[in-house]
Amino acid sequence: MMKRPLNPADRSILITGCSSGIGRCVAEGLRARGYRVFASARKMADVEALQAAGLEALQLDLNDSASIRRAVDGVLEQTGGTLYALFNNGAYGQPGAVEDLPREVLRAQFETNLFGTHELTRLVIPVMRRQGYGRIIQNSSVLGFVAMAYRGAYNASKYALEGLTDTLRLELDGSNIHVSLIEPGPITSRFRANAHAMFQRNIDAGQSIHRDTYLAMEQRLTKSGPAAPFTLPPEAVLKKVIHALESKRPKVRYYVTFPTWLFGTLKRLLPYTMLDKVLLQISRRENR
Repeated sequence: MMKRPLNPADRSILITGCSSGIGRCVAEGLRARGYRVFASARKMADVEALQAAGLEALQLDLNDSASIRRAVDGVLEQTGGTLYALFNNGAYGQPGAVEDLPREVLRAQFETNLFGTHELTRLVIPVMRRQGYGRIIQNSSVLGFVAMAYRGAYNASKYALEGLTDTLRLELDGSNIHVSLIEPGPITSRFRANAHAMFQRNIDAGQSIHRDTYLAMEQRLTKSGPAAPFTLPPEAVLKKVIHALESKRPKVRYYVTFPTWLFGTLKRLLPYTMLDKVLLQISRRENR
């Protein structure tokens, strides 16, 4: 079995969702560290912006199987058929009460946040098996292990990603392909703005029993400044990605931000009924 390349310059990584926020920060940070970074984005305008910033960039739409295959083929053509790492970062949040989520809206959330990520990962695993090493890093969320009200679609997609990833890690045991989950809490990004756009597009707020809560939620999603207490810049995620890429023993899970550590601890210690009370209190406070 081949060992992983020791020189960062020999390590190539494909990153999804690099138009802004965590993806853009990790792409630029790893390039500065010497990695060969393939930064991908869904929109061509964002791809061109990444290229203008000096990154090797390509289009990759997680909702389009042909786009996923083209992106992987393009990367492998550039690297001579090898790929050290994949950082599955691309995702979005669909706000709305569970009872207000049409089937097609929930399906769309899973297409991007789970099914596209799964399809991309399946394409790179054979490459990593052939070369005898690899790193797969999944950007999950604190909402991948605790649920918050009015985030049901996103909660469900991240819970599913965590279950699939935990299974994959077991199945790759002994392959020298390491799989890690990163679980951020609030991070400075365009996540709120994108979530608000999806809420307006897909939720009929005026006809909902939750309409008063939705008014408060929209104010939160559109206000300037940090999204929530303890918000960190995307460099906090970059630090964890570097460890997952370079450690001989990368962690299974990387907590990022104080809320993730707090809820991880509370979930282990509190009865479910008590944890529900804490989560409900937080949801009511942020949407009032």
